[in-house]
Formats: sequence, structure tokens, C-alpha cells
Amino acid sequence: MVALLEKQTIEYCHTCDRCQNANKSTGKKFGLMIHIQEPKSPWEVVHMDWVTALPSSGYKGYNTCLVIVDRYSKTPIFLPWHKYNTAINTDLLLWIRVISHTGLFKNIISDRAPKFTYSLWTNHHRFFGTKLSFSTAYHPQKDGPAESMIQTLAYMIRRFCAYGLELKHSDGFTHDWCNLIPELELAFKTSVHSSTGQTPAMLEKG
Repeated sequence: MVALLEKQTIEYCHTCDRCQNANKSTGKKFGLMIHIQEPKSPWEVVHMDWVTALPSSGYKGYNTCLVIVDRYSKTPIFLPWHKYNTAINTDLLLWIRVISHTGLFKNIISDRAPKFTYSLWTNHHRFFGTKLSFSTAYHPQKDGPAESMIQTLAYMIRRFCAYGLELKHSDGFTHDWCNLIPELELAFKTSVHSSTGQTPAMLEKG
């Protein structure tokens, strides 16, 4: 009886409609046609990407999330954002919320999303000596840990949205995925990473 129940549970998990719809496709992905020099300290090299097509969240109606990952420590930063925000807005967000705390990057690795290739964005970062490295479609990936982080966050957010979960305070205000970002970020930072054997927080802060 127990064996049968276990088998049925496994089959259900593998065929759950909501889980399959929420899971990220594992088909051919974007990679990088570049050589990445491994950093020797935190926030020298970062990876950036977007989690997109998210439902409107919070009173500001966030519908995308900018994901930034430090290649050295694997420390992530998740920034809820709007798909209609310009490259200028995104550049300001990055400087105010990230660079003002981490210092200037030596290398930013990203795909060729319009916000990352806009002239103001590229000129601004290159003026400060930051190298911009762009991915090329279907080239073998070299951004493994960062891509994994991005996929995991996207999976967690979409799974949360797929089940329509809500957290309500006594005031009746509904807090959805954007309000879970701080907790998700903390969970990532304080969990041992398989490639380093340590937590991102320990490698970043010591």
C-alpha cells in the first residue's frame, strides 16, 4: 500500500499541470561567445538578466525582475521592475540600488536585451571602465551559476504565481510576488552553494 502510494505521488508530481506550466523550458538557451576571466573578489564580474512575463505585482504594478548575480560569491540581487521602463531608468536603478553599495564592476555579462545595448547604457558603463560582454544565441554557455540562479528565481516566482497564493495582512492589503523578493534573496544568500561549498553571504562579507 505504501509503495503504491509513493508511486502515485511521484507520477502526480511529474504530471501536475500547474507545475509543468510554471516550469522553465530546458531547451536550447543563450550562451556567451567570450572568455570570462574569473574574478578574485566580490562584485568584479556580474551577470544580469530579466525574469519577464510576470503578473502585475504590488501597488506599483511590477511585472519584471532584474536579476544581478556576483560571479565570485554567487550573491544575488533581485530588483522588481517594469517592462516599459527605459534603459535610462534601469541604469539609474542599478547605480542607486547596487553600484552605490558594491562599487564599480569590472565586467557586466548580459544578453542583448535592448536595455543592455542602448547607447546611453553602454557609453555610461564604458566611461567608468566597465567592460560589457554580450551573449550570442545558441553558443555553449559560460555563465552557468548565474543562469542557474536566474532560472531558479524564475521558477520560484512563477510557481508562486501559478498557484495564485496570496499573503494578506490585517489591513486587507494583498502582498504578492514582489513582496516575497527580500525573503527569496535572503534565502539564496544564506544557503550553501554547491559550486563553492559556502554561502554567498560568507564569501561576500567574510
